[in-house]
Amino acid sequence: MKPYLSFIVLSGIFAAAAVAEEAFDPKEAANTVVLDESGVKNLRLETVMVEERDFESTIFAIGRVEEIPGNQYSISSRIPGRAIEVNAFAGDHVKKGQVLFRVESRQPGDPPPIIELTAPHDGIVTESHVLKGQPIEPNNDLLDISDRSEMWVVARIPEQRAAGITPGTLARIRFPALGGEPITAELLRFGVKADREAGAIEGIFRVPNSDNRLQPGMRAEFDIIASKRPNVLAVPEEAVQGDPASRVVYTKHFELPNAFVKAPVVVGETGGGWIEIKQGLFPGDEVVTQGSYMLGFTGGGGGGSLREALDAAHGHKHAEDGSELKPEEQAGEEEAHAHSEGGSGGGAPKWLIYYAGGITVLLIVFAQLWWNLKRKGGAHHA
Repeated sequence: MKPYLSFIVLSGIFAAAAVAEEAFDPKEAANTVVLDESGVKNLRLETVMVEERDFESTIFAIGRVEEIPGNQYSISSRIPGRAIEVNAFAGDHVKKGQVLFRVESRQPGDPPPIIELTAPHDGIVTESHVLKGQPIEPNNDLLDISDRSEMWVVARIPEQRAAGITPGTLARIRFPALGGEPITAELLRFGVKADREAGAIEGIFRVPNSDNRLQPGMRAEFDIIASKRPNVLAVPEEAVQGDPASRVVYTKHFELPNAFVKAPVVVGETGGGWIEIKQGLFPGDEVVTQGSYMLGFTGGGGGGSLREALDAAHGHKHAEDGSELKPEEQAGEEEAHAHSEGGSGGGAPKWLIYYAGGITVLLIVFAQLWWNLKRKGGAHHA
């Protein structure tokens, strides 16, 4: 039984050594960037925690702001005459009932009859066509007013992506000229015809404009929400680097400060500024967002080697690739260090240490087997 016990003990020793050797993956070591504090600040690194979220599949489109046709008004006079008073010009905001013009009639009288023209609705004067003293005819437009408290934002939706969009579909809309956060609006209806050359149809969204910042012709960018799925692992788009065939992210090292590991990932759909992660990350991982692109150019990062960082974190020596040193390797390093301080050169090569250790173990095994066989033979003779 004892020979088998010896084998079991020795197997356990070898297994423990193998686990220690694999405790730090050399491939991970090669993909680890170690920075110092100034490096982190210079790159302005920011991280987010990976978690499951409600994931929205979106359709990107661009479009323009337009006035709502039913909210535009034109002022004219029913009688001919002369404008003796003009109270509003392009860009002025007017209130319903406000006097805009006073018109002196051509009808005889002493003095001639004067009529007042008032604003039919609150709004902004978009065009003024008459000046004080000018003649007025019934077929002339004097003033144009637009109520811009609400506006249409018209998206040009690619025809091949429009099948899943219906009135009531939500979209997040950004206006580059205004900056700030996007607003959420609901699809009112589609346009009356498609653009054959562009291969797009118009989707009309109605948005509030109480502060009158939206102006006709202003560019708009849409993320139209085509579908939504719960519990999807996703990261911000800026966290994912690489080409379409080889996507990677940089994750914060669990133990080492200011260390980041390049991790390959398999991505899925993109939507709303997020990318679905199908493989390569787990909830709780911390990924670099801002600054992740620049990490690919840092190399060692100027913050010392991975070996030095691990030595400082764990309080003992590591190999160049970050793996744990075996006792005989550590002894060899210490001996080499002592020799170098004494000026006598380096220690024994690593292969020689492994070879000597292996021979020693084999000798112990054979000695144990011989001893056990001898004892059994002595017992039979007795």
